[in-house]
Amino acid sequence: MTEQTATTRKQFTITRVFDAPRDLVWQAWTTEADAAEWWHPRGIEIKPGSVSVDARVGGRYAYTMVNPADGQEYPTAGVYREVTPPERLVYTWGSPGDADDQAPVITVELRELPDDRTEMLFHLVGIDGAPGDENVYDGWYSAFDMLAEQLATTGTASGAR
Repeated sequence: MTEQTATTRKQFTITRVFDAPRDLVWQAWTTEADAAEWWHPRGIEIKPGSVSVDARVGGRYAYTMVNPADGQEYPTAGVYREVTPPERLVYTWGSPGDADDQAPVITVELRELPDDRTEMLFHLVGIDGAPGDENVYDGWYSAFDMLAEQLATTGTASGAR
């Protein structure tokens, strides 16, 4: 078996622009109440009380998605490797109990744009994804749609002012 190189390793990137200031988008990524509102694709729910976020280097996060159609649960957890407010997060992404050095890694970069908008670059290494895959790429894209709607509707990530 040959070792994969950085250029051949499974990965994908999603770039989105949100009509919200960078600090607000950062908050949506790093607070439990906000994450519980959008860390799932449309049609899937977050199990009440399952979200925990300790957004610091070495801190852990966890949440459980639930498919209401069949009750199947999808527990997810990881460790923050880099936290640079309000511009960059790097963390592992997998199931609870996965070895952190073997888990996929997500990098989120937030860039300020004019008119209080934010460009987000989301890069996942360790899983293939492409538009229309009805899997991880589409799941994250759907979650980002929900985040955009939440930010546009409430003006805040969780709706609290």
